[in-house]
Amino acid sequence: MAGDIQKARVLLTSPVEVFSPWSALGAAALAATAAILMAGVMILGPGVRFQDAPPVAQDLLPNG
Repeated sequence: MAGDIQKARVLLTSPVEVFSPWSALGAAALAATAAILMAGVMILGPGVRFQDAPPVAQDLLPNG
């Protein structure tokens, strides 16, 4: 019985892995680059136009 508990403890404990911070820095740089490129497409891209909203036909308040 004690041997089974010891085996279960060994199986349940996960090994500690040390990750490199360079992968997180690379992912952050990729996300920042994508955000800057998307903003540039919206600002400088051809054919991007902002249209005015159509006028409201009736008042929003019922007692208006």
